[in-house]
Amino acid sequence: MENQAIDRTHRIGQSKSVFAYRMIARDSIEEKILQLQHKKKRIAGDIIQADENLMQSLTVDDIKTLFS
Repeated sequence: MENQAIDRTHRIGQSKSVFAYRMIARDSIEEKILQLQHKKKRIAGDIIQADENLMQSLTVDDIKTLFS
């Protein structure tokens, strides 16, 4: 949802630079969500670019995290 909002700032015909800032407080729920998003993106990216060795190295926890 956040990425969608950032993408909407770059509309067709936009001539000025647009900056999106993400304010994350240390030890907050937002920080935990951001860490979870990064972990899920990494796992999903690994699966998409996977070779046999990577598929064999995925743990049950990795798969559960991806779908939780």
